[in-house]
Amino acid sequence: MTLFTFLLFTGFVAVFATWKLRKDKINTQDGYFLGGRSLTGIVIAGSLLLTNISTEHLVGMNGSSYKNGAIIIAWEVTSALALVIAAMYFAPKYLKMGLTTIPEFLERRFDGMTRTIVALLLIVSFVATLLPIVLYTGALNIEAIFEISDLLNVSKSQGIWITILIVGIIGAVYAIFGGLKMVAYTDTINGFGLLVAGLMVPILALMSIGEGNMFEGLGKVFANAPEKFNVISHASGVGEGARTAILPFEVLFTGLMINQIYFWAMHQSIIQRVLGAVNLKEAQKGLLITGLLKILVPLVIVLPGIIAFYYFGDSFYDDPDTVYPKLVKMVLPAWLTGFFVAVMMGAILTTFNSALNSAATVFSLDLFKKYINKKASETKLVSIGKWTSFTLAVFAIGIAPYVANAPSGLYQLLQQLNGIFFIPIASVILAGFLFPKVSAIGAKVGLTFGLLFYIITYFILELDLHFVHIWGIEFVLNIVVMHLVSIAFPQGKAFVIEDSGILNLQPWKYAKAFSIFLIVVTAIIYILLGNV
Repeated sequence: MTLFTFLLFTGFVAVFATWKLRKDKINTQDGYFLGGRSLTGIVIAGSLLLTNISTEHLVGMNGSSYKNGAIIIAWEVTSALALVIAAMYFAPKYLKMGLTTIPEFLERRFDGMTRTIVALLLIVSFVATLLPIVLYTGALNIEAIFEISDLLNVSKSQGIWITILIVGIIGAVYAIFGGLKMVAYTDTINGFGLLVAGLMVPILALMSIGEGNMFEGLGKVFANAPEKFNVISHASGVGEGARTAILPFEVLFTGLMINQIYFWAMHQSIIQRVLGAVNLKEAQKGLLITGLLKILVPLVIVLPGIIAFYYFGDSFYDDPDTVYPKLVKMVLPAWLTGFFVAVMMGAILTTFNSALNSAATVFSLDLFKKYINKKASETKLVSIGKWTSFTLAVFAIGIAPYVANAPSGLYQLLQQLNGIFFIPIASVILAGFLFPKVSAIGAKVGLTFGLLFYIITYFILELDLHFVHIWGIEFVLNIVVMHLVSIAFPQGKAFVIEDSGILNLQPWKYAKAFSIFLIVVTAIIYILLGNV
């Protein structure tokens, strides 16, 4: 029954997405890389959610909340604030320029070399951090629930290898042959499936604990460990123990929001959905609906970890990333387990193939067309994109098994590695928009300084600072360095955003009201849960 429901839902997603694409032209540049600029708000929201939420969240964040409580929620609820900024400030500018990639903006604002450097960094970040961790955590979860190693009579590590290989191949097929629109449609179905299936885990667990009464069960879980529900960490981000602290509250006011703004407003795999919007109204709608979903999603990726503490106590503190699969296996009936694993497989695939599609877009348009074949046809660029996806998938599959046994948990490892790339790129993009006096040379020096600063301070000198604090310091120093260099090497002519005339730029009439609502709800969460 588990296998049947798994195959049923997985098959439905594949058939539906293929049927929806039957009349689309995906052999053109816009058709393959931007879904023909035809994505609507609901599709954008579903795709954004699933591109972001994958098994490193289901496994890693639930593992963290099991061990450290709800403080990890900050990654989610502050995303709503970043999505407001993306919808109200960045989306109108991106769509006005008619961009296909973020590096394209950097060439218009600075120069071609800045575009090239950032394009290379984006591809490296996909292959070195996101793709392997997504594959590994997915394989870990599927192995724990399906027991692939027992079915195939192999060791657990071999079972994980086999699962990584299968998931990687299927994800690559989606990205290579379907382009962005295939990815977006499968994201949307799996995204809402993930919310339904993911919510069933805490609901069934709480009903079991409360003997049929969900709220009674929640009361028992709260009474067992009320401190686990506190969203504010009192750990220090400076001094002894700062490097191992999960998320001190003070980091919300230093580097965390810079990271969030980069991810939701500048990261190619995220913003590519916005660039593929049919108009500004649908882009804003998609971003702000995603903000609402990010506020709700801790019920799926934080609450189950706290419930697991009620069941298991601290018996899995040495291996918190295994606790969520154990909870799923314990509370879900067999028929629902298959559906859940199918949705979880979808979450792995969509994050994986989204990253592949974005990396292929960046390589084809920002590197291949610029340096290798300037006269390449759209059909040639699509072909290069497909081969890029295939090559990067092979690399990611090869690297994935080696991210096991991360000392602070897999989600924490992902964030630590992301700091190498995210903050330097964010500082250059923000400088491009906010500081007209920053020159092309200043941007390149700032980018290089930021990369070296984080690697030296965090990984070599191992300063007693939380890595998010280092992000904040790095960002400020990057801006200062860019300005100082720009004084010696000033910008030539001023940059002006010109209307490409590609899309309707009429904003969504509810955008401002929805934005205020998200900001207020975020504040209320911290007020209500900050003193538990």
